[in-house]
Amino acid sequence: MQHGSGQQIGKRISTGNPGLDDILGGGLDPDRLYLYEGRPGAGKTTLALEFLLEGARRGERVLYITLSESQRELQLVAERHGWDLSGVEVIEMAPSEAMLEQEQEITLLHPAEAELGQTTRLILDRVEQVNPSRVVIDSLSELRLLAQNSLRYRRQVLALKQFFANRNCTVVLLDDMTSSEGDLQLHSISHGVVLLEQLVIDYGAERRRLRVIKMRGMDFRGGFHDMKIVRGGIEVYPRLVASEHHTIFTGDFAPSGNPGLDMMLGGGLERGTNALLIGPAGVGKSSLALTYAMAAAGRGDRTALFAFDEGRGTIVARAQALGLDLLPAMEQGLVMFQQIDPAEMSPGEFASIVRRRVDEDGVRLVVIDSLNGYLNAMPDGRFLILQMHELLTFLAQQGVVTLLVLAQHGMVGPVDAPLDLSYLSDAVLMLRYFEHAGRVRRAMSVVKKRSGYHEQSIREFQLGQRGLVVGPPLTDFRGVLAGVPTYTGDGMPLLPGEEHAAG
Repeated sequence: MQHGSGQQIGKRISTGNPGLDDILGGGLDPDRLYLYEGRPGAGKTTLALEFLLEGARRGERVLYITLSESQRELQLVAERHGWDLSGVEVIEMAPSEAMLEQEQEITLLHPAEAELGQTTRLILDRVEQVNPSRVVIDSLSELRLLAQNSLRYRRQVLALKQFFANRNCTVVLLDDMTSSEGDLQLHSISHGVVLLEQLVIDYGAERRRLRVIKMRGMDFRGGFHDMKIVRGGIEVYPRLVASEHHTIFTGDFAPSGNPGLDMMLGGGLERGTNALLIGPAGVGKSSLALTYAMAAAGRGDRTALFAFDEGRGTIVARAQALGLDLLPAMEQGLVMFQQIDPAEMSPGEFASIVRRRVDEDGVRLVVIDSLNGYLNAMPDGRFLILQMHELLTFLAQQGVVTLLVLAQHGMVGPVDAPLDLSYLSDAVLMLRYFEHAGRVRRAMSVVKKRSGYHEQSIREFQLGQRGLVVGPPLTDFRGVLAGVPTYTGDGMPLLPGEEHAAG
Protein backbone atom coordinates (compact mmCIF):
# COMPACT_ATOMS: atom_id res chain seq x y z
CA MET A 1 0.00 0.00 0.00
CA GLN A 2 1.15 3.52 -0.74
CA HIS A 3 0.86 6.07 2.01
CA GLY A 4 -0.46 9.60 1.98
CA SER A 5 0.70 12.23 4.44
CA GLY A 6 -0.72 12.36 7.96
CA GLN A 7 -3.29 10.09 9.58
CA GLN A 8 -6.74 9.32 8.25
CA ILE A 9 -9.45 10.34 10.69
CA GLY A 10 -13.20 9.78 10.49
CA LYS A 11 -15.56 7.72 8.39
CA ARG A 12 -15.10 7.16 4.67
CA ILE A 13 -17.78 7.53 2.00
CA SER A 14 -18.08 5.25 -1.02
CA THR A 15 -17.02 6.46 -4.46
CA GLY A 16 -19.85 4.37 -5.90
CA ASN A 17 -17.29 2.06 -7.52
CA PRO A 18 -16.35 -1.10 -5.54
CA GLY A 19 -12.98 -1.44 -7.28
CA LEU A 20 -11.93 2.15 -6.54
CA ASP A 21 -13.17 1.79 -2.95
CA ASP A 22 -10.95 -1.28 -2.62
CA ILE A 23 -7.93 0.63 -3.94
CA LEU A 24 -8.61 3.46 -1.48
CA GLY A 25 -9.11 1.10 1.45
CA GLY A 26 -12.78 2.01 1.92
CA GLY A 27 -13.55 5.16 -0.04
CA LEU A 28 -13.05 8.93 0.23
CA ASP A 29 -12.78 11.29 3.16
CA PRO A 30 -16.07 13.26 3.24
CA ASP A 31 -16.32 17.03 2.82
CA ARG A 32 -13.17 17.33 0.73
CA LEU A 33 -12.38 18.35 -2.84
CA TYR A 34 -11.12 15.69 -5.29
CA LEU A 35 -9.92 15.72 -8.89
CA TYR A 36 -10.65 13.09 -11.55
CA GLU A 37 -8.42 13.79 -14.55
CA GLY A 38 -7.96 12.13 -17.91
CA ARG A 39 -8.15 12.67 -21.65
CA PRO A 40 -11.59 12.72 -23.32
CA GLY A 41 -13.05 9.21 -23.44
CA ALA A 42 -11.10 7.92 -20.43
CA GLY A 43 -14.25 7.38 -18.32
CA LYS A 44 -14.35 10.43 -16.02
CA THR A 45 -18.03 11.22 -16.55
CA THR A 46 -19.07 7.61 -15.91
CA LEU A 47 -17.01 7.42 -12.70
CA ALA A 48 -18.40 10.77 -11.53
CA LEU A 49 -21.99 9.67 -12.16
CA GLU A 50 -21.33 6.52 -10.10
CA PHE A 51 -20.22 8.78 -7.24
CA LEU A 52 -23.45 10.79 -7.38
CA LEU A 53 -25.73 7.77 -7.86
CA GLU A 54 -24.23 6.21 -4.73
CA GLY A 55 -25.18 9.35 -2.81
CA ALA A 56 -28.70 9.30 -4.28
CA ARG A 57 -29.09 5.66 -3.20
CA ARG A 58 -28.26 6.76 0.33
CA GLY A 59 -30.92 9.46 0.24
CA GLU A 60 -28.46 12.35 -0.16
CA ARG A 61 -29.01 15.44 -2.28
CA VAL A 62 -26.55 15.33 -5.17
CA LEU A 63 -25.73 17.83 -7.90
CA TYR A 64 -24.07 17.48 -11.32
CA ILE A 65 -22.95 20.83 -12.77
CA THR A 66 -22.00 20.48 -16.41
CA LEU A 67 -20.20 23.18 -18.34
CA SER A 68 -19.26 21.01 -21.31
CA GLU A 69 -21.85 18.26 -21.87
CA SER A 70 -25.55 18.89 -22.27
CA GLN A 71 -28.15 17.33 -20.00
CA ARG A 72 -29.40 15.29 -22.97
CA GLU A 73 -25.89 13.82 -23.46
CA LEU A 74 -25.71 12.88 -19.79
CA GLN A 75 -29.13 11.27 -20.00
CA LEU A 76 -27.97 9.20 -22.97
CA VAL A 77 -24.92 7.98 -21.00
CA ALA A 78 -27.21 7.02 -18.12
CA GLU A 79 -29.67 5.17 -20.38
CA ARG A 80 -26.90 3.12 -21.96
CA HIS A 81 -25.75 2.07 -18.50
CA GLY A 82 -29.30 1.36 -17.35
CA TRP A 83 -29.20 4.15 -14.75
CA ASP A 84 -32.02 6.34 -13.47
CA LEU A 85 -30.86 9.95 -13.01
CA SER A 86 -34.08 11.08 -11.34
CA GLY A 87 -32.26 11.34 -8.00
CA VAL A 88 -29.47 13.46 -9.50
CA GLU A 89 -30.05 17.17 -10.07
CA VAL A 90 -28.30 18.19 -13.29
CA ILE A 91 -27.56 21.87 -13.97
CA GLU A 92 -26.39 22.75 -17.46
CA MET A 93 -24.18 25.84 -17.64
CA ALA A 94 -22.47 25.84 -21.02
CA PRO A 95 -20.74 29.25 -21.30
CA SER A 96 -21.84 31.47 -24.17
CA GLU A 97 -19.49 33.09 -26.67
CA ALA A 98 -20.16 36.46 -25.07
CA MET A 99 -18.99 35.17 -21.72
CA LEU A 100 -15.81 33.77 -23.27
CA GLU A 101 -15.01 37.15 -24.82
CA GLN A 102 -15.76 39.15 -21.70
CA GLU A 103 -12.77 40.33 -19.63
CA GLN A 104 -13.33 39.53 -15.97
CA GLU A 105 -11.09 40.77 -13.20
CA ILE A 106 -10.97 38.16 -10.45
CA THR A 107 -9.23 38.85 -7.16
CA LEU A 108 -9.11 36.90 -3.94
CA LEU A 109 -8.36 39.33 -1.13
CA HIS A 110 -10.78 37.66 1.28
CA PRO A 111 -13.62 35.14 0.81
CA ALA A 112 -16.23 37.83 1.49
CA GLU A 113 -14.59 40.20 -0.98
CA ALA A 114 -14.04 37.60 -3.73
CA GLU A 115 -15.14 38.86 -7.10
CA LEU A 116 -15.79 35.66 -9.04
CA GLY A 117 -16.58 35.33 -12.72
CA GLN A 118 -20.16 35.03 -13.84
CA THR A 119 -20.06 31.27 -14.31
CA THR A 120 -18.35 30.68 -10.99
CA ARG A 121 -20.90 32.87 -9.23
CA LEU A 122 -23.75 30.90 -10.83
CA ILE A 123 -22.20 27.64 -9.63
CA LEU A 124 -22.01 28.87 -6.06
CA ASP A 125 -25.57 30.24 -6.16
CA ARG A 126 -26.98 26.91 -7.32
CA VAL A 127 -25.01 25.00 -4.68
CA GLU A 128 -26.45 27.26 -2.00
CA GLN A 129 -29.97 26.70 -3.35
CA VAL A 130 -29.74 22.89 -3.59
CA ASN A 131 -27.48 22.39 -0.55
CA PRO A 132 -26.13 19.03 -1.79
CA SER A 133 -23.80 16.65 0.05
CA ARG A 134 -22.11 15.54 -3.20
CA VAL A 135 -21.22 17.75 -6.17
CA VAL A 136 -19.55 17.06 -9.52
CA ILE A 137 -18.28 19.94 -11.68
CA ASP A 138 -17.64 18.94 -15.31
CA SER A 139 -15.26 20.24 -16.50
CA LEU A 140 -12.51 22.56 -15.35
CA SER A 141 -11.35 23.21 -18.91
CA GLU A 142 -14.29 25.62 -19.33
CA LEU A 143 -13.31 27.52 -16.18
CA ARG A 144 -9.75 27.59 -17.48
CA LEU A 145 -10.98 29.26 -20.68
CA LEU A 146 -13.01 31.82 -18.74
CA ALA A 147 -10.10 32.65 -16.46
CA GLN A 148 -7.90 33.41 -19.50
CA ASN A 149 -4.63 32.91 -17.61
CA SER A 150 -3.25 30.44 -15.07
CA LEU A 151 -3.19 32.92 -12.17
CA ARG A 152 -6.88 33.79 -12.45
CA TYR A 153 -7.72 30.14 -13.01
CA ARG A 154 -5.92 29.10 -9.81
CA ARG A 155 -7.69 31.85 -7.89
CA GLN A 156 -11.05 30.64 -9.15
CA VAL A 157 -10.35 27.04 -8.10
CA LEU A 158 -9.06 28.21 -4.71
CA ALA A 159 -12.21 30.28 -4.26
CA LEU A 160 -14.31 27.21 -5.06
CA LYS A 161 -12.35 25.15 -2.56
CA GLN A 162 -12.72 27.79 0.14
CA PHE A 163 -16.44 28.06 -0.53
CA PHE A 164 -16.99 24.32 -0.20
CA ALA A 165 -14.75 24.11 2.87
CA ASN A 166 -17.49 25.80 4.86
CA ARG A 167 -20.16 23.32 3.72
CA ASN A 168 -20.73 19.63 4.46
CA CYS A 169 -20.14 18.72 0.83
CA THR A 170 -17.80 16.34 -1.05
CA VAL A 171 -16.76 17.76 -4.41
CA VAL A 172 -15.36 15.98 -7.47
CA LEU A 173 -13.83 18.18 -10.16
CA LEU A 174 -13.34 16.73 -13.65
CA ASP A 175 -10.46 17.85 -15.85
CA ASP A 176 -9.97 16.62 -19.43
CA MET A 177 -6.28 17.66 -19.44
CA THR A 178 -6.66 19.71 -22.61
CA SER A 179 -4.46 22.46 -21.18
CA SER A 180 -1.20 22.80 -23.05
CA GLU A 181 0.72 23.38 -19.83
CA GLY A 182 1.08 20.63 -17.25
CA ASP A 183 -1.35 22.02 -14.71
CA LEU A 184 0.00 20.42 -11.53
CA GLN A 185 -1.36 23.29 -9.43
CA LEU A 186 -4.68 21.43 -9.38
CA HIS A 187 -2.92 18.53 -7.66
CA SER A 188 -1.72 20.76 -4.84
CA ILE A 189 -5.18 22.25 -4.34
CA SER A 190 -7.04 18.92 -4.35
CA HIS A 191 -7.33 16.57 -1.38
CA GLY A 192 -6.97 13.63 -3.76
CA VAL A 193 -6.26 13.03 -7.45
CA VAL A 194 -7.37 10.05 -9.59
CA LEU A 195 -5.93 9.67 -13.10
CA LEU A 196 -7.80 7.75 -15.81
CA GLU A 197 -6.03 6.67 -19.00
CA GLN A 198 -7.05 5.13 -22.29
CA LEU A 199 -4.32 3.22 -24.14
CA VAL A 200 -4.39 2.10 -27.75
CA ILE A 201 -2.28 -0.99 -28.41
CA ASP A 202 -1.14 -2.19 -31.82
CA TYR A 203 -3.91 -4.81 -32.07
CA GLY A 204 -7.10 -5.52 -30.16
CA ALA A 205 -9.41 -3.42 -28.04
CA GLU A 206 -8.19 -0.28 -26.32
CA ARG A 207 -7.08 -0.70 -22.71
CA ARG A 208 -8.12 1.56 -19.87
CA ARG A 209 -6.40 1.94 -16.54
CA LEU A 210 -6.67 4.01 -13.38
CA ARG A 211 -4.12 5.34 -10.93
CA VAL A 212 -4.55 7.13 -7.62
CA ILE A 213 -1.87 9.82 -7.76
CA LYS A 214 -2.53 11.36 -4.36
CA MET A 215 -4.78 11.00 -1.33
CA ARG A 216 -3.97 13.13 1.70
CA GLY A 217 -3.85 11.28 5.02
CA MET A 218 -4.99 8.01 3.45
CA ASP A 219 -3.43 4.65 2.61
CA PHE A 220 -4.10 3.46 -0.91
CA ARG A 221 -2.84 0.82 -3.33
CA GLY A 222 -0.44 2.59 -5.65
CA GLY A 223 0.35 1.90 -9.28
CA PHE A 224 -1.87 1.37 -12.30
CA HIS A 225 -5.06 -0.72 -12.10
CA ASP A 226 -6.76 -2.07 -15.23
CA MET A 227 -10.38 -1.09 -15.77
CA LYS A 228 -13.12 -1.48 -18.35
CA ILE A 229 -16.30 0.45 -19.18
CA VAL A 230 -19.23 -1.96 -19.40
CA ARG A 231 -23.01 -1.60 -19.26
CA GLY A 232 -23.71 -0.68 -15.66
CA GLY A 233 -20.59 1.40 -15.10
CA ILE A 234 -16.85 0.99 -14.76
CA GLU A 235 -15.27 -2.26 -13.65
CA VAL A 236 -11.99 -1.53 -11.89
CA TYR A 237 -9.61 -4.44 -11.30
CA PRO A 238 -7.39 -3.55 -8.34
CA ARG A 239 -3.81 -4.64 -8.84
CA LEU A 240 -3.31 -7.98 -7.10
CA VAL A 241 -0.98 -7.76 -4.09
CA ALA A 242 -0.45 -11.33 -2.91
CA SER A 243 0.80 -10.33 0.56
CA GLU A 244 -2.69 -9.01 1.37
CA HIS A 245 -4.26 -12.48 1.02
CA HIS A 246 -3.46 -15.56 3.06
CA THR A 247 -5.53 -18.57 4.06
CA ILE A 248 -4.55 -21.36 6.44
CA PHE A 249 -4.67 -24.74 4.69
CA THR A 250 -3.28 -28.27 4.98
CA GLY A 251 -0.45 -28.95 2.55
CA ASP A 252 -1.45 -32.52 1.69
CA PHE A 253 -1.11 -34.13 -1.73
CA ALA A 254 -3.50 -33.48 -4.58
CA PRO A 255 -3.03 -36.68 -6.63
CA SER A 256 -3.42 -36.80 -10.41
CA GLY A 257 -5.38 -40.06 -10.32
CA ASN A 258 -2.63 -41.75 -12.36
CA PRO A 259 -0.35 -44.01 -10.29
CA GLY A 260 2.58 -43.71 -12.69
CA LEU A 261 2.46 -39.90 -12.81
CA ASP A 262 2.04 -39.65 -9.02
CA MET A 263 5.04 -41.95 -8.57
CA MET A 264 7.12 -39.66 -10.79
CA LEU A 265 6.03 -36.68 -8.68
CA GLY A 266 6.86 -38.39 -5.40
CA GLY A 267 3.21 -38.79 -4.45
CA GLY A 268 1.64 -35.94 -6.40
CA LEU A 269 1.55 -32.16 -6.22
CA GLU A 270 1.13 -30.58 -2.80
CA ARG A 271 -1.63 -28.05 -2.27
CA GLY A 272 -0.37 -24.51 -2.56
CA THR A 273 2.16 -25.40 -5.27
CA ASN A 274 2.27 -24.96 -9.02
CA ALA A 275 3.58 -27.08 -11.87
CA LEU A 276 4.83 -25.98 -15.27
CA LEU A 277 4.00 -28.37 -18.11
CA ILE A 278 6.47 -27.58 -20.87
CA GLY A 279 6.97 -29.13 -24.28
CA PRO A 280 6.37 -28.73 -28.02
CA ALA A 281 2.89 -28.29 -29.51
CA GLY A 282 0.66 -31.38 -29.50
CA VAL A 283 2.82 -33.46 -27.17
CA GLY A 284 0.06 -33.80 -24.54
CA LYS A 285 0.40 -30.92 -22.07
CA SER A 286 -3.29 -29.96 -22.19
CA SER A 287 -4.36 -33.60 -21.96
CA LEU A 288 -2.21 -34.03 -18.86
CA ALA A 289 -3.88 -30.98 -17.32
CA LEU A 290 -7.34 -32.40 -18.17
CA THR A 291 -6.40 -35.65 -16.42
CA TYR A 292 -5.60 -33.66 -13.30
CA ALA A 293 -8.85 -31.70 -13.57
CA MET A 294 -10.98 -34.87 -13.79
CA ALA A 295 -9.13 -36.39 -10.82
CA ALA A 296 -9.91 -33.23 -8.83
CA ALA A 297 -13.59 -33.46 -9.85
CA GLY A 298 -13.62 -37.07 -8.66
CA ARG A 299 -12.52 -35.83 -5.21
CA GLY A 300 -15.19 -33.12 -5.25
CA ASP A 301 -12.62 -30.33 -5.78
CA ARG A 302 -13.53 -27.55 -8.18
CA THR A 303 -11.28 -26.71 -11.13
CA ALA A 304 -11.10 -23.45 -13.07
CA LEU A 305 -9.83 -24.05 -16.60
CA PHE A 306 -8.77 -20.89 -18.44
CA ALA A 307 -8.25 -21.57 -22.14
CA PHE A 308 -6.44 -18.95 -24.19
CA ASP A 309 -5.91 -21.09 -27.25
CA GLU A 310 -8.86 -23.52 -27.58
CA GLY A 311 -12.63 -23.41 -27.41
CA ARG A 312 -15.02 -25.41 -25.26
CA GLY A 313 -15.83 -27.87 -28.06
CA THR A 314 -12.16 -28.71 -28.62
CA ILE A 315 -11.59 -29.25 -24.91
CA VAL A 316 -14.62 -31.56 -24.59
CA ALA A 317 -13.56 -33.53 -27.68
CA ARG A 318 -10.04 -33.90 -26.31
CA ALA A 319 -11.44 -35.24 -23.04
CA GLN A 320 -13.63 -37.75 -24.89
CA ALA A 321 -10.60 -38.98 -26.86
CA LEU A 322 -8.98 -39.69 -23.49
CA GLY A 323 -12.03 -41.60 -22.25
CA LEU A 324 -12.91 -38.74 -19.88
CA ASP A 325 -16.51 -37.52 -19.67
CA LEU A 326 -15.99 -33.81 -19.04
CA LEU A 327 -19.55 -32.55 -19.65
CA PRO A 328 -21.15 -33.91 -16.43
CA ALA A 329 -18.33 -32.34 -14.38
CA MET A 330 -18.96 -29.03 -16.15
CA GLU A 331 -22.71 -29.24 -15.58
CA GLN A 332 -22.15 -29.92 -11.86
CA GLY A 333 -19.83 -26.92 -11.61
CA LEU A 334 -16.82 -29.08 -10.72
CA VAL A 335 -14.95 -27.98 -13.85
CA MET A 336 -15.49 -24.30 -14.65
CA PHE A 337 -14.38 -23.57 -18.20
CA GLN A 338 -13.71 -20.04 -19.42
CA GLN A 339 -12.31 -19.12 -22.80
CA ILE A 340 -10.11 -16.02 -22.73
CA ASP A 341 -9.67 -13.72 -25.71
CA PRO A 342 -6.25 -12.11 -25.17
CA ALA A 343 -7.05 -9.34 -27.65
CA GLU A 344 -10.01 -8.19 -25.53
CA MET A 345 -8.97 -8.86 -21.93
CA SER A 346 -6.37 -7.01 -19.89
CA PRO A 347 -4.08 -8.89 -17.47
CA GLY A 348 -5.70 -7.09 -14.53
CA GLU A 349 -9.14 -8.35 -15.53
CA PHE A 350 -7.80 -11.89 -15.90
CA ALA A 351 -6.20 -11.81 -12.43
CA SER A 352 -9.50 -10.49 -11.01
CA ILE A 353 -11.43 -13.38 -12.59
CA VAL A 354 -8.98 -15.95 -11.17
CA ARG A 355 -9.27 -14.37 -7.73
CA ARG A 356 -13.10 -14.47 -7.91
CA ARG A 357 -13.06 -18.14 -8.86
CA VAL A 358 -10.95 -18.92 -5.81
CA ASP A 359 -12.62 -16.59 -3.28
CA GLU A 360 -16.25 -16.95 -4.35
CA ASP A 361 -16.44 -20.34 -6.08
CA GLY A 362 -14.01 -22.28 -3.89
CA VAL A 363 -11.78 -23.44 -6.76
CA ARG A 364 -8.92 -25.72 -5.63
CA LEU A 365 -7.22 -26.34 -8.99
CA VAL A 366 -6.42 -23.66 -11.59
CA VAL A 367 -5.29 -24.54 -15.12
CA ILE A 368 -3.90 -21.80 -17.37
CA ASP A 369 -3.70 -23.12 -20.91
CA SER A 370 -1.54 -21.60 -22.14
CA LEU A 371 0.98 -19.07 -20.97
CA ASN A 372 1.68 -18.31 -24.62
CA GLY A 373 -1.84 -16.90 -24.90
CA TYR A 374 -1.42 -15.02 -21.62
CA LEU A 375 1.76 -13.47 -23.01
CA ASN A 376 -0.25 -12.13 -25.95
CA ALA A 377 -2.62 -10.41 -23.51
CA MET A 378 0.20 -8.20 -22.28
CA PRO A 379 0.64 -4.84 -24.01
CA ASP A 380 4.15 -4.84 -22.56
CA GLY A 381 5.69 -8.27 -22.04
CA ARG A 382 8.32 -6.95 -19.63
CA PHE A 383 5.81 -7.13 -16.80
CA LEU A 384 4.48 -10.63 -17.52
CA ILE A 385 6.82 -12.27 -15.03
CA LEU A 386 5.93 -9.77 -12.27
CA GLN A 387 2.18 -10.19 -12.78
CA MET A 388 2.47 -13.97 -12.95
CA HIS A 389 4.58 -13.96 -9.77
CA GLU A 390 1.85 -12.10 -7.85
CA LEU A 391 -0.87 -14.38 -9.23
CA LEU A 392 1.03 -17.59 -8.40
CA THR A 393 1.88 -16.32 -4.92
CA PHE A 394 -1.77 -15.49 -4.29
CA LEU A 395 -2.90 -18.95 -5.44
CA ALA A 396 -0.21 -20.61 -3.32
CA GLN A 397 -1.35 -18.73 -0.21
CA GLN A 398 -4.90 -19.95 -0.84
CA GLY A 399 -3.78 -23.60 -1.01
CA VAL A 400 -4.64 -23.88 -4.71
CA VAL A 401 -2.81 -26.24 -7.06
CA THR A 402 -1.92 -24.43 -10.30
CA LEU A 403 -1.02 -26.03 -13.63
CA LEU A 404 0.68 -23.80 -16.19
CA VAL A 405 0.88 -24.97 -19.79
CA LEU A 406 3.72 -23.54 -21.88
CA ALA A 407 4.28 -24.47 -25.51
CA GLN A 408 7.84 -24.33 -26.77
CA HIS A 409 8.83 -23.13 -30.21
CA GLY A 410 9.30 -26.01 -32.65
CA MET A 411 8.09 -29.61 -32.49
CA VAL A 412 11.18 -31.75 -33.06
CA GLY A 413 14.85 -31.06 -32.65
CA PRO A 414 16.07 -28.26 -30.35
CA VAL A 415 13.11 -26.36 -28.89
CA ASP A 416 12.96 -23.06 -27.08
CA ALA A 417 10.46 -21.46 -24.72
CA PRO A 418 9.10 -17.94 -25.39
CA LEU A 419 9.78 -17.05 -21.74
CA ASP A 420 11.43 -18.63 -18.73
CA LEU A 421 9.08 -19.24 -15.82
CA SER A 422 10.92 -22.25 -14.45
CA TYR A 423 12.29 -20.33 -11.47
CA LEU A 424 8.74 -19.39 -10.41
CA SER A 425 7.53 -22.98 -10.70
CA ASP A 426 7.49 -25.43 -7.81
CA ALA A 427 7.57 -28.35 -10.25
CA VAL A 428 8.53 -28.62 -13.91
CA LEU A 429 7.33 -31.52 -16.08
CA MET A 430 9.12 -31.76 -19.40
CA LEU A 431 7.30 -33.54 -22.25
CA ARG A 432 9.18 -34.54 -25.39
CA TYR A 433 8.78 -36.42 -28.66
CA PHE A 434 11.26 -39.17 -29.39
CA GLU A 435 11.71 -41.64 -32.21
CA HIS A 436 12.20 -45.38 -32.01
CA ALA A 437 11.89 -48.05 -34.70
CA GLY A 438 10.28 -45.64 -37.14
CA ARG A 439 7.60 -44.43 -34.73
CA VAL A 440 7.12 -41.10 -32.98
CA ARG A 441 6.62 -41.58 -29.25
CA ARG A 442 6.27 -39.36 -26.22
CA ALA A 443 8.41 -39.17 -23.10
CA MET A 444 7.99 -37.31 -19.83
CA SER A 445 10.33 -36.40 -16.99
CA VAL A 446 10.08 -34.37 -13.79
CA VAL A 447 13.10 -32.09 -13.96
CA LYS A 448 12.28 -30.10 -10.81
CA LYS A 449 10.15 -30.42 -7.69
CA ARG A 450 10.81 -27.89 -4.99
CA SER A 451 8.66 -29.41 -2.27
CA GLY A 452 10.13 -32.91 -2.00
CA TYR A 453 11.26 -36.10 -3.67
CA HIS A 454 10.65 -36.82 -7.33
CA GLU A 455 11.83 -39.44 -9.78
CA GLN A 456 14.90 -38.61 -11.83
CA SER A 457 13.89 -41.04 -14.57
CA ILE A 458 12.39 -40.58 -18.03
CA ARG A 459 9.20 -42.47 -18.78
CA GLU A 460 7.27 -43.03 -21.97
CA PHE A 461 3.59 -42.12 -21.89
CA GLN A 462 0.66 -42.66 -24.21
CA LEU A 463 -2.63 -40.84 -24.64
CA GLY A 464 -5.70 -42.66 -25.90
CA GLN A 465 -9.06 -44.15 -24.94
CA ARG A 466 -7.44 -45.62 -21.86
CA GLY A 467 -6.52 -42.09 -20.84
CA LEU A 468 -2.98 -41.33 -19.73
CA VAL A 469 -0.80 -44.43 -19.61
CA VAL A 470 2.65 -44.02 -18.07
CA GLY A 471 5.26 -46.68 -18.77
CA PRO A 472 8.21 -47.91 -16.72
CA PRO A 473 11.42 -45.84 -16.45
CA LEU A 474 13.54 -45.76 -19.62
CA THR A 475 17.28 -45.86 -19.00
CA ASP A 476 18.78 -45.95 -22.48
CA PHE A 477 18.20 -42.34 -23.50
CA ARG A 478 20.55 -39.65 -24.65
CA GLY A 479 20.12 -36.06 -25.83
CA VAL A 480 16.95 -35.36 -23.82
CA LEU A 481 18.11 -32.04 -22.37
CA ALA A 482 19.54 -31.02 -25.73
CA GLY A 483 16.05 -31.30 -27.18
CA VAL A 484 16.81 -34.28 -29.43
CA PRO A 485 15.98 -37.35 -27.30
CA THR A 486 17.15 -40.62 -28.79
CA TYR A 487 16.28 -44.03 -27.34
CA THR A 488 19.13 -46.50 -27.75
CA GLY A 489 17.64 -49.46 -25.90
CA ASP A 490 16.28 -52.73 -27.26
CA GLY A 491 12.66 -51.62 -27.06
CA MET A 492 11.57 -53.97 -24.26
CA PRO A 493 10.51 -51.27 -21.71
CA LEU A 494 8.50 -49.36 -24.32
CA LEU A 495 4.73 -49.39 -24.16
CA PRO A 496 3.05 -51.80 -26.56
CA GLY A 497 0.18 -51.15 -28.95
CA GLU A 498 -0.79 -48.40 -31.32
CA GLU A 499 -0.92 -44.92 -29.87
CA HIS A 500 -3.99 -42.80 -30.50
CA ALA A 501 -2.90 -39.32 -29.48
CA ALA A 502 -5.35 -36.94 -27.92
CA GLY A 503 -3.10 -33.87 -28.27
